[in-house]
Amino acid sequence: MPLRVNIPPATRTFLVGLLALSVLYNIARWRGLDYTSGAVQSTPLIPYLTLVPSRFFFYPWTLATSTFVEQNIFTVLLNAATIFYGGKYLERAWGSREFSKFVAAVTLIPNAVIIPIYLIWGVAPGQNNRGLTQICGGVAIQGSFLVAFKQLVPEHTVAIFKGLVKMRVKHFPALFLLLNTLSGIIVGTDTAAVLAWLGLLTSWTYLRFYKQQPDLTGTSTNGLGIKGDASETFAFACLFPDVMQPPIAFIADQVYTLLVAIKILRPFSEHDIASGNQQVLARGEAGLPILLGSQRGSGSGSGSGSGPRGKREEAERRRALALKALDQRLQAASVGRVQAGPATLGEQSSSQSRSTTPAPSASTGQTMLGGTNYNPDNA
Repeated sequence: MPLRVNIPPATRTFLVGLLALSVLYNIARWRGLDYTSGAVQSTPLIPYLTLVPSRFFFYPWTLATSTFVEQNIFTVLLNAATIFYGGKYLERAWGSREFSKFVAAVTLIPNAVIIPIYLIWGVAPGQNNRGLTQICGGVAIQGSFLVAFKQLVPEHTVAIFKGLVKMRVKHFPALFLLLNTLSGIIVGTDTAAVLAWLGLLTSWTYLRFYKQQPDLTGTSTNGLGIKGDASETFAFACLFPDVMQPPIAFIADQVYTLLVAIKILRPFSEHDIASGNQQVLARGEAGLPILLGSQRGSGSGSGSGSGPRGKREEAERRRALALKALDQRLQAASVGRVQAGPATLGEQSSSQSRSTTPAPSASTGQTMLGGTNYNPDNA
């Protein structure tokens, strides 16, 4: 019986584009090398496939093509695996249309932003060739997929090397940024480092404020689902380890307040935050597909088990986190009421006590970048 691999249509299209463009690029590069001089030649520019900041205006389509151009077999295999496994998961969770819109956003926006960065960098002393940097590769897509997994299955544990290394999905974005940043500083892969940051920022912003999420709670009234994700566990600071979250949350709060003041972002309401928290619980209870097939573990019961048991454990873990956060906020509100705190705080705490939602909303109207106050226990 022939082996059949079921690949969703959008994922299949991106895979074909990656392989075709990478082959075309390497053929053009080999043809452009000078083998007659006997000297080691630098990689020739292929500005009609890769993004070259100083030549972008002649080849504007490279905003899209450069992301699917890889320079060697190892990065081709890495990006192909990212699109194959990650694309299948996300496309089945979101649908082909929403998945394609997501990939378009995390492809075009980082490439558009990196152009002025390198043009400005090129005018600095000793950096005259920055405008001729050849930018390509799927680093932005890799980072954006990790952010999407953090949103969908943050508490899922992935075991690699036969269980020797185990890590929760919510820690992947920060680790990805750390490795690429260190590589950019030490090894000189600055383009990958910049794309990693831009990919993370773009994907989080799109998922947080703009993407239509499927309504798993049945509370939407327009039939289109819920726009954005106002849940407390998807605040920007929650992409990073607990120890780093307070300063990041403070900076994010100021940026969010500024963007709301100049009408770039719409502030999240208390209802938005409550609905987002309900969505988090509903995603755990719905038993979304297990990430990257890691359910084929040893069955040791370490949190990455397979089948209904593993799904129930993940749902219980999410429910416990939400109930713990609710209890802490209610206790804080009670203390504030006893100490004759501001009237607005007392009024809102009372409304929270009467609420039937499983997760709390912001208490004082002070919002961070993502529309919610910081609480490290929600990370």
